[in-house]
Amino acid sequence: MAAVHPGPVRSMSKRATSVPTHGLTHIAVAVRDAKRSLEFYQRVLGVVPVYQKEGFVQVQTPGSRDVLVFEEQAERAGQSGGVIHFGFRLKEAADIGVALEAVKAAGGDILDHGEFCPGEPYLFFRDPDGYEVEIWYELPTTVDPKT
Repeated sequence: MAAVHPGPVRSMSKRATSVPTHGLTHIAVAVRDAKRSLEFYQRVLGVVPVYQKEGFVQVQTPGSRDVLVFEEQAERAGQSGGVIHFGFRLKEAADIGVALEAVKAAGGDILDHGEFCPGEPYLFFRDPDGYEVEIWYELPTTVDPKT
């Protein structure tokens, strides 16, 4: 049986030039209290504030290029808007237990934890605004940066 395509098939021999980036590194979330969100993520992930103003905090996790922004917009806080969850990839699989305890100690609501497959532990939780967040370890892939 032939594959069915919704429209004309484009030739892959003429590729558009792609833009080199550091990957997906930024998410901004609506929160009820930016300071509370900062304190929660400091306790769980050790984030560091890099810019703050009234009702707005921008943080990074040490040693990375990620940017997480907390913007006070109470009416939108916790609404996914099509985003199911966002996640943080562990450097070491053994740290999943530390992550679990950190989330509990910071007041997060544990939704699920286990292994996707042997060697790939995960943890899903809700933060104080109700966002679903994942912390997981993924075995190295062929497209991971070389260290």
